[in-house]
Amino acid sequence: MRSPEEAAGSETVGENDDWEQGDQSDTSCNRIVLLADPWKPCQRSRATVKEWLLKLRCCLGTVCGMEWYGYAALGISMAILSFLMDLIVAKLLRAHQRLYMKLEGNSLLQFFCWTLYPACLCAVASSFSDNICPFSTGSGIPEVRTMLAGIEMPHYLSLTNMFTKFLGLICTLAAGSTVFLGKVGPFVHLSTMVGAYLSNLCTLIQPNKKEKAAGEMLVVAAAVGVASCFGAPISGVLFSVEVMCSHFALRHYCPCFFSAACGGLTFRLFSVWSGDGETPQALFKTNFPSALPFYPLEILLFAFLGLLCGAVSCCYLLCHRWMLRFIKTNPIFIRMLTTEKGLYSGMVALFLASLTFPPSAGQYLASKLTMKQLLTSLLDSRQWSSQSHNASVQLGPEPLLEWSSPGSPVLSLAVFLLMKMWMLVLACTLPLPAGYFMPVFVYGAALGRLFGEGVAYVSSTGLTSGQQWASVNPGGYALAGAAAFSGAVTHTLSPALLALELTGQFSHAAPILLATLLANALARSGHRPSFYDALSISKRLPHLPSLVKACPRLPSTPVGHVLGGKSVQLQKAAGRVEVQHAVNTSSDTQIPVVDSHESQVILGFVLRSELLMFLRRCTAETLEKHLDEVCCIYPTSVLLSPHNTVQEAHSILSLVGVQTLFVADKGRLVGIITWPEMKRILEDLAKEI
Repeated sequence: MRSPEEAAGSETVGENDDWEQGDQSDTSCNRIVLLADPWKPCQRSRATVKEWLLKLRCCLGTVCGMEWYGYAALGISMAILSFLMDLIVAKLLRAHQRLYMKLEGNSLLQFFCWTLYPACLCAVASSFSDNICPFSTGSGIPEVRTMLAGIEMPHYLSLTNMFTKFLGLICTLAAGSTVFLGKVGPFVHLSTMVGAYLSNLCTLIQPNKKEKAAGEMLVVAAAVGVASCFGAPISGVLFSVEVMCSHFALRHYCPCFFSAACGGLTFRLFSVWSGDGETPQALFKTNFPSALPFYPLEILLFAFLGLLCGAVSCCYLLCHRWMLRFIKTNPIFIRMLTTEKGLYSGMVALFLASLTFPPSAGQYLASKLTMKQLLTSLLDSRQWSSQSHNASVQLGPEPLLEWSSPGSPVLSLAVFLLMKMWMLVLACTLPLPAGYFMPVFVYGAALGRLFGEGVAYVSSTGLTSGQQWASVNPGGYALAGAAAFSGAVTHTLSPALLALELTGQFSHAAPILLATLLANALARSGHRPSFYDALSISKRLPHLPSLVKACPRLPSTPVGHVLGGKSVQLQKAAGRVEVQHAVNTSSDTQIPVVDSHESQVILGFVLRSELLMFLRRCTAETLEKHLDEVCCIYPTSVLLSPHNTVQEAHSILSLVGVQTLFVADKGRLVGIITWPEMKRILEDLAKEI
C-alpha cells in the first residue's frame, strides 16, 4: 500500500517528465503545428515568436526558478502603481488648493470649494465602488488575512475588484486631509490581487509548482504592499508576519525580502527620477540633532509616552467598536449604507469638510496641510512652545506656520487631538476604498508632539533638578508617539521599524521600541481586539484569530457539535454505481473509505483521480470489479476525535497542509472537515458574537 505522499510524488515526477519532454519538443514542432492550422492568421510570425519565447524561458530558467522573476515583477509593478497614484493624487490636491486660493476674498465661494470638492470625490468613490464591485470598499486587510489563513474568497481577487479599488482609492486620497484617510490597507489588497495574477502566470509557465506559487505569492504580496507605499522593505516584511499571517513559514522570508526590496528600491528610484532628490533618501526628512539625540533620563519619559499612547489607543478602539455596532443596529444607518452609499459618503465628507474650513475651526486643525505635510511638520526638531513666545523668531516654512496661525501651536495640537479622534472614527464608516493606518500614525505623532512640547517647556523653565535640558527634541517624541500609537491600535511592533525607515533616525531606535512595547502591552491587556480584528468581527469574516479575541470560548467548541450533514463515503467493496454517485455528488479530492456502511469503520481514503480511473476501467471492461481491487486505499495521517476543538482542527489544516481531516469516534467515521467546511463553521461561530 503506497502512502499518499508517494502517490503525489509519483504524479509530480510524471508531470515533470512530461513537461521536460514538452519543452524539448515544443521548440522543434511548434512551427509545424501552427502552420498546419489554416484558421489562425500570421502563422509563420506566431510560430517564430513562440519559438523565441520558449528559448527565453529556457534561458531564464537556468538562472533561477520562474517564481523569482514573478517576485521581482510584483515588487516593481506595485512600486510603479504606488508612484503613479501618488502623482495623480498630488496633482488633484494642488488643483484644489489652487482653486481655493483663486477664490480668495469671497468666503462663500471658498466655503463651497472647500466642502463640495471632497464631498463629490467621496460620493463618486463610494458610488463607483458599490456599482462596479461592492467588494472593493474598505481597507481590504481583514479579507486578505482571512484568505492567507486558508479560506478561499475569489471575489476579492478579481480583476474588476482591482480596477475599482485603484480608481476609488485615488478619489479617496484626493479628498485630502479633510476625511483623513490613507492608502496602506487598500494597497496591500491591490498587491495581493496583482500577486494572484502573477501566481497564475507562473503556474502556466511551471505547472508542477502550482500550489507553492499560489501560496507564497499572496504572502509575499502582503509585504510588498507596505514596502511599495513607503519604500520600507524591512518593516513591510515584519508587517506581513505580524498582521497578515497567523502561521508564517520560514521559507517565505527570502521571497518576501527579495520582492519587498525590489518594490522599495523602485519606489525610491522613481522619487529620484521625478526630481525630489539626487539620491534615494528617507521619505520624511528630519533634522534631529546627532550629537545628543536624547538625555538618558528621557528614557523614562519615552516609557510614559508609550503608556499614554496605549491608554489613548484603548479609548480609540472602544469608540471604533461602538461605532461599528451602532451602524449595524441603527435603522437609519442600515438603510443608508445598504441603498444610499454614495449619498451617505457625500454627506459625511461634507460635514467633515465644513468643520475643517480654514477660516473657522480648520485654523486649529492645520487643515490646509496634506497628510505628508502634517507628518513632516510634526517631526520638526525645533521647540514650538518657546519660539511662539519670541516674536523675533519665525517658525519658518509654511507647514509650520499653519500650526501657529491661530496663536499658540500647543493649543492647535490639543484641538487637533480632540477633534480628529471622533472625526477619524466617523470617517472609518465611509463605504469606500480607504486605509486607516496612516491617519492613526499621524495622530500618534501629534500626541507625541504635544507631550514633547510639554517636556520642552518644563525643561526650559529649569524645573528639572535645577538644570535645563536645552536640547530637548519634541520631534523625537512625535516619532515615538506615531510608532507607539499605531502599534497599539493594530497590535503590532512593525510601526516602530517603519518609523525608523521612514525618517532614517536610528538614533531613536531604543526609546521608540520601548514606547511601542509598552503601548502594545497596555492595548493587548484583557484580550481586547485590535483595529483589524474589530473589522473582521463586524464583517463576520471566518478568521479564527479574530474570533478568539472577540470570544475566547467559541474556538474551544468541539468539532462534533458543528459538523455538517453526513459526508460522501465509499465502502471498500463499492461497485461502479456507488463510485459514480460519489464522484457526481462530491468535489473533494479525498473521499473516505469505510469497511461497510453498517459498521462505518474508517479504513482510509481514496483519491478522486483514482476513482475516475476506476470508472474508465469499468467502462472498458465487462467484468464488475470492486473498489479495493483497483484503487489504492491510503491510510489517514491525521484522525480527529469529535471532542477535538475547532481551533485544533484549524491549526492542523494550516500547519500540516492537509486538505481533508477525518473525524472518527472509536474508529467509526463521523464526518470530514475541509477548508470549505471550516469556512462554514467559522461563519456560524461568528454569527453567535
